[in-house]
Amino acid sequence: MPELFARVARPAILAASRSEVLRRSAERIPVTRKVVDRFVPGETAVEVLKSVERLRNSGRFVSVDHLGEDVTDADAANATVTAYLGLLDALGQRGDTAAGPKPLEVSLKLSALGQALPRDGEKIALENAHTICAKARDVGVWVTVDAEDHTTTDSTLSIVRELRAEFDWLGTVLQAYLRRTRADCAEFAAAGARIRLCKGAYDEPASVAFRGRDEVTDSYLMCLRILMAGRGYPMVASHDPEIIAAVPGLAREYRRSAADFEYQMLYGIRDAEQLRLAGEGNHVRVYVPFGAQWYGYFVRRLAERPANLTFFLRALAERRKSV
Repeated sequence: MPELFARVARPAILAASRSEVLRRSAERIPVTRKVVDRFVPGETAVEVLKSVERLRNSGRFVSVDHLGEDVTDADAANATVTAYLGLLDALGQRGDTAAGPKPLEVSLKLSALGQALPRDGEKIALENAHTICAKARDVGVWVTVDAEDHTTTDSTLSIVRELRAEFDWLGTVLQAYLRRTRADCAEFAAAGARIRLCKGAYDEPASVAFRGRDEVTDSYLMCLRILMAGRGYPMVASHDPEIIAAVPGLAREYRRSAADFEYQMLYGIRDAEQLRLAGEGNHVRVYVPFGAQWYGYFVRRLAERPANLTFFLRALAERRKSV
């Protein structure tokens, strides 16, 4: 069943995530937006900060993502920067300034900061990300640069390298299904970087990515071993029980304490498991997205796990019965 989902359902769902027609239709249906709340707890900073408060009170760390990607003009990129600066002001008021891993973080997509603009896109994204990192440093919040499809990887990692020269605490995301990622893990682990390792959420061709479920899992575990052996701070971004079960053994093998790495999971997915791991003294960070541009993010979540799609279809059917 998982292989059938990966071969048939996942590519179709990911294709839907890129459809403007389906996006407009979904955004007009109130019942859909109510179901989306399971994964995206609001469209405004005020709404997401309520979720941040609840998660922090439960002992979990938080990474907040202002949804948006592939902006087409500089004004939209500037609006994204403004949104992050306001969010950082609000997060800074919590006073989480303890030494060591920062409990609060924001996640950035460089395409939302202008990376794909036809003129000087990479330069504009770098400058915008620098502005956000400087603000984050001032208020005691971390920043992690998200990964997008494989065509952006070289540009993204180039920008990350340049930013880390000033902000050595800056993290980035590497996707284990890409064939290049073992080499990228070795480079960034040797440099002492924070790396969020995920499986990958885009429909990539076999020429650049592993496609089979077992292949991706094997690549993830090999990449994680490289990160655990390195000088950096691994961030294990996975809901896969097989991967989570392997982490304690790798941590012992490479003499890492619970303070030397963290688990990461998405808001609304495996909440009980998040609480279990945190209750055992582990660092657990929850990735919390917010904003009006929820469609692409939400549909990619449906493509990641059969359980997510089942939840969505069941909840949608129940809500339609009630209206």
